[in-house]
Amino acid sequence: MSKKNIASGGISFFEKYLTIWVAICMVIGVLIGVYFPQVPDFLNNFEYYNVSIPVAILIWLMIYPMMLKVDFKSVKKVGENPKGLVVTWVTNWLIKPFTMYGIAYFFFFVVFKNVIPQGLARDYLAGAVLLGAAPCTAMVFVWSYLTKGNPAYTLVQVATNDLIILIAFVPIVALLLGVSGFTVPWGTLFLSVVLFVVVPLGAGIISRNVITKNKGLDYFEM
Repeated sequence: MSKKNIASGGISFFEKYLTIWVAICMVIGVLIGVYFPQVPDFLNNFEYYNVSIPVAILIWLMIYPMMLKVDFKSVKKVGENPKGLVVTWVTNWLIKPFTMYGIAYFFFFVVFKNVIPQGLARDYLAGAVLLGAAPCTAMVFVWSYLTKGNPAYTLVQVATNDLIILIAFVPIVALLLGVSGFTVPWGTLFLSVVLFVVVPLGAGIISRNVITKNKGLDYFEM
């Protein structure tokens, strides 16, 4: 979905029903884990620092199209309307990770304390922390369209948040997991940032520059 598509009021069929596709994939994943356990057992052989390489590749395929939309030249416009950016930064990095941790801890260790084993609850809490500290770049563009937001301003928000995640993700996750007594190797955290952010973002930037240089910006935004 290009900036033109956002502005003109059109999103693709896939993007329009993104929530449904995610739900279907979750169901398929659970069914595979239950009825075909040999599949995850095989994929677990391809881990490095507890990071699944097959999962990383699938995530690249999913978020690469969205990374193509990130134009870091838009960062120079950061001072034109700082109020909305400050709200986004504070919410994403000073509020959301910690409230996600608090909510997850409350449900896993208080509400469902007698239902969920403590070890499994800690695993769920770790997952909630990882999700809470990772803004979803893909959905920002969809939400911008649904709310009739300013596409150019959306690009500024996405670009600045992608830069912040390179610096803030690892220390915030390490802090929250440390508080919960859950130890994750620093190598795993840094490798996660590299595989799930740096690689697809770098591929998107390079592809965008090559395409716009050879074909022009209008061709890229078709």
